[in-house]
Amino acid sequence: MSLLMMAGAVVAAIVVLIVLFKMVWRVAEPNEALIISGLGARSKPIDGVDSLGFKIVTGKGTSVLPGFQVARRLRLDSRAANLEVNCVTQQGIPVKVRGVVIYKVGDDFVSIANAARRFLDQQGSMDGAIHELFTGHLRSIIGNLTVEDLILNRERLTSETRSSAADEMSKLGLVVDSLQIQEIDDETGYITNLGRPHAARVAAEARVAEAERDQEATTREQEAERAKAAVIRDTEIKKAEYEGQVQQAAQQARQEVILKETRNAELEAERTEKRLESEVRKPADARAYEQVKLAEAEREQRIALAQAAAKEVQLKAEREAEATRILGEAEADATRRKGLAEAEAIEARARALAQNQEAVIAQQLAENWPEIVEAGAKVFGNVDNMVVLNGAQGVEEMLAKALTLGGTGLGLARSLLASGNGQPQNGAVEKPVEKQIES
Repeated sequence: MSLLMMAGAVVAAIVVLIVLFKMVWRVAEPNEALIISGLGARSKPIDGVDSLGFKIVTGKGTSVLPGFQVARRLRLDSRAANLEVNCVTQQGIPVKVRGVVIYKVGDDFVSIANAARRFLDQQGSMDGAIHELFTGHLRSIIGNLTVEDLILNRERLTSETRSSAADEMSKLGLVVDSLQIQEIDDETGYITNLGRPHAARVAAEARVAEAERDQEATTREQEAERAKAAVIRDTEIKKAEYEGQVQQAAQQARQEVILKETRNAELEAERTEKRLESEVRKPADARAYEQVKLAEAEREQRIALAQAAAKEVQLKAEREAEATRILGEAEADATRRKGLAEAEAIEARARALAQNQEAVIAQQLAENWPEIVEAGAKVFGNVDNMVVLNGAQGVEEMLAKALTLGGTGLGLARSLLASGNGQPQNGAVEKPVEKQIES
């Protein structure tokens, strides 16, 4: 509980301090100056000038003791005062001048002190004071100027007015930012009449200038028309030239196209010819050359074969002739040898027959037995039916009788016997032997 009370007391003290601080502390805004007066409200002299018992604060804060000191604010921003002055010029012509003065309190402490002494509680009366101040100076300055000076040289009027009012403005703590003379009017029409000769001259010059401009415009229009016609003519000429060039270009293009087509056709023909030459003519020439070469090779081969065959035939004929000769010689030699052998055999048979006649006959019978049997069998050639008795013995007896009784078998035996004895009968044996020997 005591802690809460202590916390409450602290918060209350802080709030009180804040309230007191806000009551005591004052801050000067950028466009104002604090004028503090009262107990102890004195500032140090600035530039040797005493503040005369009050304190000036700008752009910062300061403490003000309530009840003992008073803080008031003096605005330092710009103000505007309208001027409307009726005066008479050096020529005695009454004029009415309207303008505006833009002013403010000076930024230095001396100007702020002067303005504070004069306008601190009556800041709204500054415009009236400025109006009266500049009205007097304008009247005195315009009284020494002509209407022409007012119209032609307003800068002189403003500069002289600012210069003549500078001392009073400094004493009031004010400075002029701008002074502008907006209008100058006169009731007599002097300014209007003053401008009429010039206006008439200007109007005449304007009419002359307008006439000159009209004439010049007409001349220029005519020149423009001529130029336009020339441009149209040149355009038509250029157009015709362009069309001619276009036609010529088109014709050239067509000729180039024709030339290109012709060239392409020639190239295509050359390409076709080359293709035919490469694909047809050269292969045909190659095939013809190949056929010729093959024919030549075949002919040479046939010639070679024929020559080889002829050589072979010749060699074969030579071999056959040689073989025939050798065979003939061999056959002749064999015949000779056979004849000699037969002669020797006959001689040997004769000698054998002389020595053993029966053995020789038996040998000859054995060698010629098939002919003997055939001759004996011819006896039975016309027999339709024959009955043989005693089996094989009967057949043997029958054959023996047929051989004995048949003249053929006996004649053969005799001839064999005669030839075996070496006695020729009717020259039938000796002659063939002689022929064989001779051959």
